[in-house]
Amino acid sequence: MAQILAPPTQWLIRSTKTSPNASPITSNMWGSLLLRQNKKVAPTCSAKFRVMAIKSDNSTINRLEGLLNLDVTPYTDKIIAEYIWIGGTGIDVRSKSRTISKPVQHPSELPKWNYDGSSTGQAPGEDSEVILYPQAIFKDPFRGGNNILVICDAYTPAGEPIPTNKRHRAAEIFSNPKVQAEVPWYGIEQEYTLLQTNVKWPLGWPVGGYPGPQGPYYCSAGADKSFGRDISDAHYKACLYAGINISGTNGEVMPGQWEYQVGPSVGIEAGDHIWASRYILERITEQAGVVLTLDPKPISGDWNGAGAHTNYSTKSMREDGGYEVIKKAILNLSLRHKDHISAYGEGNERRLTGKHETASINTFSWGVANRGCSIRVGRDTERNGKGYLEDRRPASNMDPYVVTALLAETTLLWEPTLEAEALAAQKLALKV
Repeated sequence: MAQILAPPTQWLIRSTKTSPNASPITSNMWGSLLLRQNKKVAPTCSAKFRVMAIKSDNSTINRLEGLLNLDVTPYTDKIIAEYIWIGGTGIDVRSKSRTISKPVQHPSELPKWNYDGSSTGQAPGEDSEVILYPQAIFKDPFRGGNNILVICDAYTPAGEPIPTNKRHRAAEIFSNPKVQAEVPWYGIEQEYTLLQTNVKWPLGWPVGGYPGPQGPYYCSAGADKSFGRDISDAHYKACLYAGINISGTNGEVMPGQWEYQVGPSVGIEAGDHIWASRYILERITEQAGVVLTLDPKPISGDWNGAGAHTNYSTKSMREDGGYEVIKKAILNLSLRHKDHISAYGEGNERRLTGKHETASINTFSWGVANRGCSIRVGRDTERNGKGYLEDRRPASNMDPYVVTALLAETTLLWEPTLEAEALAAQKLALKV
């Protein structure tokens, strides 16, 4: 992100109002289903829901589409709530639907629910019940109307957070009075790669081969350079419809790779919005017949990896004299470098090599306008004496609850010894 702007005034509101004239994703939003990779396959239709039908006439498919896109609002007050949670790998998203008797405005109005944790790798078969606690609500861009997406976290029947529930700990950190007083803002740059379905090779790449070297693909236009724009644009609009604070998108350096930015978000909201946006992206790629991967280095060799650069600031950093506060935060981050790296995503060692706009995973560094550092400070921040920092270490598959909470904990709650602080300041040439 180029800069961290002020978050919207309604940041505390869990449910986002949407214009009654807004529409869910429909067939008109899809110019193509990106099936150019295999010209032998022709799409049966390019509808809101991708209907796979063999030897079926168009009238049957059209009737199914009509039911899928049916607006039930005039006939019932009931709505559909899609309960979403994080699965056993810590990166997969799961969901299931239930009927709610009337529209709701806040997650506290929703009932808790349960699921079979033994089928997601989160509970043993003999005691498989895991309880879902609704935590955040978004408009459903797939069903439209008053239907909603519900971000949940997961607990045992006794009320203890299960190991993959990282939101619970993050909420504790963000509820700390010291953290609340500093109103932490986050802007997360989520990178991802699109793969061809059957061969798991990047979209736009010749099967078993490679495109031309990196250079012409970043923020590009053209059928020979940009692969997956329909998905990126559909995701952008769906997130806006849902009420996710998405702030931009662009094609990335490696062909078939894209990025979108979420933020600025305050506190726990950053994690809720990233997880909701990931779920929507999974659903859109499902409809388009394309595979989504958040692997931080999907293709080895001279190709950029995928990260989730996290822009961060506190109230003190944004005020006059904030540059000194930023430098103190950088010093703290340097002293906990290993703690952060261990929490910043699986497979990150394949990405953080010191090449392709990354710093070495083993060495902490910082610099102004330097994209080869662990922490980058923008020119405007240096010039204005206040602003934000960018942590470039998180991998694309990081858990946003973990990363955002750890940044707040390290910079606002953790205090190093004076000796360690002095040694780190000397090593990093930081005058704090």
